[in-house]
Amino acid sequence: MRLNLPDYEQLSTWRPEELPVGNVTEAGASEKYVTGGWRTMRPVWDQEACKNCMLCWIVCPDVSILVKDQVMTGIDYDHCKGCGICVHECKFNALHMVAEDQAKED
Repeated sequence: MRLNLPDYEQLSTWRPEELPVGNVTEAGASEKYVTGGWRTMRPVWDQEACKNCMLCWIVCPDVSILVKDQVMTGIDYDHCKGCGICVHECKFNALHMVAEDQAKED
């Protein structure tokens, strides 16, 4: 059986109607895929230093800051990719990065 694949070398000349179609079949599909294994560094949360300002929650691109009743409860390491944005933006030093191989499992 021969696959009929597009000529990607000609991509820059394609018209919009020639672009391959991709479909998202259901909402929330990313929850089914654990992506935290990509990390080399992980954020670690110091609950004592945290002021629950929620800035880390706002800036996290992976929605990995866990919150309940407007209070941070932890980090979703299954989906955190270790970008460090939360650590960079924390004004209270309640988050810091550690090497993944040095981190203690939660």
